[in-house]
Amino acid sequence: MVTIFEKLATVLVGLAMISAPAMAQSKVTIAVGGGACLCYLPTVLARELGEYDKAELRVELVDLKGGSDALKAVLGGSADVVSGYFDHCVNLAAKKQELVSFVVYDRYPGEVLVVSPARTHDVNSIKDLAGKKVGVSAPGSSTDFFLKYLLKKNGIDPSSVAVIGVGLGATAVAAMEQGQIDAAVMLDPSVTVLQGSHPDLRILSDTRTAKDTLAVFGGEYPGGALYSTAAWVNSHEKEAQALTNAILNTLGWIRSHSADEIMAKMPPETVGKNKELYLAALKNTIPMYSESGKMDPRGADAVLAVFSVGSPDVAKANIDVSKTYTNRFVDSAKKTTGTNAK
Repeated sequence: MVTIFEKLATVLVGLAMISAPAMAQSKVTIAVGGGACLCYLPTVLARELGEYDKAELRVELVDLKGGSDALKAVLGGSADVVSGYFDHCVNLAAKKQELVSFVVYDRYPGEVLVVSPARTHDVNSIKDLAGKKVGVSAPGSSTDFFLKYLLKKNGIDPSSVAVIGVGLGATAVAAMEQGQIDAAVMLDPSVTVLQGSHPDLRILSDTRTAKDTLAVFGGEYPGGALYSTAAWVNSHEKEAQALTNAILNTLGWIRSHSADEIMAKMPPETVGKNKELYLAALKNTIPMYSESGKMDPRGADAVLAVFSVGSPDVAKANIDVSKTYTNRFVDSAKKTTGTNAK
């Protein structure tokens, strides 16, 4: 009888040891505002490198059409965290909805206003977009906000332009090539893919580099980040810290590897059939990725300034932009684990 109990105890201990790692992992659902877009690459690459597993997280990435759809998923409760553009945190603050960014992976927005190949001779400047159809990833997304800002900056009433949601990937390229729209706010790899077929592609505004970002916004302008509701971040500090660690390690891995090595880690369906164009787009995008993961307060201020110009609600809301982000998880990661993934 003793032998039987001993055997049962051994089996139970073994089962406990097997299930312990699974029990230790926390489940987090991340809504991504367009997984094929290189602006969100660190979020996807972290999964491919196994960084979420190392951080004891079971992460599900839900790929959505645009940043506004990803935001709706979190506000609606079907996802925990958004992998999207920080500017939504500022915009929603005007509506008394508290969103907090906790790790930044894009230091530039990477948005590009491109003229449709069929309209190259008709549209020579942003002013020429009045009365035209312009594509964005989704209405209410960061690409939409970027377009409205550029229009107002150039003296064009945003309501005079028909805004059409075309996504960020192949659907956006198809809409441009088929002449369904006159221009579009696009991101890589779609911009480089379109340039591959149309070398004379006209670009009206480009924020893929520091120089161009400064020209458009007058300062650095943070793009992609992980953010969630203040309530989720405050009640899931362990998960927020683990996600931050995973993204920081991924950013470190990006800095220490070539574009070819990065591409080799990405899912084949994300890279697509034309690897040369994807690689070219990736090389254009790598300088855009953050080196620190931290929010530059001046960048957050720039986002508020931009939205104050384009949105009366933001301008009069008296927003404390410092409440829309936190650097404490990045600071904590650097103190305890470092950020250099191998």
